[in-house]
Amino acid sequence: MDIWTKEKRCEVMSRIRGKNTKPEMILRSELFRQGFRFRVHQKDLPGKPDIVLPKYQTAIFVHGCFWHYHKDCREGRIPSTNSKFWKEKLQRNISKDETNIKALRKHKWKVHVVWVCEIEKHLERTLKKLTSKIK
Repeated sequence: MDIWTKEKRCEVMSRIRGKNTKPEMILRSELFRQGFRFRVHQKDLPGKPDIVLPKYQTAIFVHGCFWHYHKDCREGRIPSTNSKFWKEKLQRNISKDETNIKALRKHKWKVHVVWVCEIEKHLERTLKKLTSKIK
């Protein structure tokens, strides 16, 4: 049983964005501040990475904990309503992510996945870890 009406749920779901999300913008801003120059949502790369650093041949995906099923996070869980649908949907997302990452690595790209919860809770630590991997 949903807590909202069908119309309200539809409105809420329609506002969920796939790119230029707040966590993504925060990470981009911090990377830029540290001197990194990048492209965003590069269409010619598998999965259209959120951030692409051509100089370092590095692709960064900013994954939402729910939509990409972050198992180590409170948000990464299967909803109790319509769970069969959500389990299949999230599994397709995971498979698509794995396929895109493999394709990028096959073409010698370094790939990093940054979870939204890492940006929201531990931005400095996440940024430090990410920048050390990039360089």
